[in-house]
Amino acid sequence: MNKAGFQVFIGLGNPGVQYRDTRHNIGERVLKFFASEMGWQFKYEKEFVAEVAVGNYQGNKIYLLFPHTYMNESGQSVRRFLDYFKIPKEGLVCIQDDVSLPFGALRIRKAGGSGGHNGLGSIEAHLGTQDYVRLKVGVGAQEKGRNLADHVLGRFTAEESQETPALLKKGSEVLKRLLSEDIQKVMNDVNKIIKQSNKDLPCEGQENCQ
Repeated sequence: MNKAGFQVFIGLGNPGVQYRDTRHNIGERVLKFFASEMGWQFKYEKEFVAEVAVGNYQGNKIYLLFPHTYMNESGQSVRRFLDYFKIPKEGLVCIQDDVSLPFGALRIRKAGGSGGHNGLGSIEAHLGTQDYVRLKVGVGAQEKGRNLADHVLGRFTAEESQETPALLKKGSEVLKRLLSEDIQKVMNDVNKIIKQSNKDLPCEGQENCQ
């Protein structure tokens, strides 16, 4: 077993080509970039209503899951999968988009509320807990006056699209580190960048504090 005991990475998003390049699907894209680097292939599994990939990393079996239940019902697939393979919530890492982080920023949290994210809200409801690790991928806040749903279901700007491959690579590297290093060390390194950007602000009450 790897140091943190992680067994499954879950990338959140909506199924279908029309959603693939939206901000809401950055979790799926990081997950699938990681899979492509590992050479692991996804297959649709009807019993989980999800795409699943299985691979071996440093002697440990690792599962990758992309729910096809649509974002708002992600917890259905997650619960079915964890129950079937008897994976505890401590073995889960959820990869999600986050509008509270600037585009390209990454943050790891060991637990916490959904923050209004419907995918996390569904997972919380089906697992009955907020205590699971998530890798937050910053997609930037919506422009003033723009509806949040339109923002997350919209596509990245031309400039952001040029930077997205580097972001996917960065996210994939964090997933590898979570499988081979102590989570606190990885958190310290990843979250330090966010802390430094907020160094002139008091940490208490900040969403981006560790």
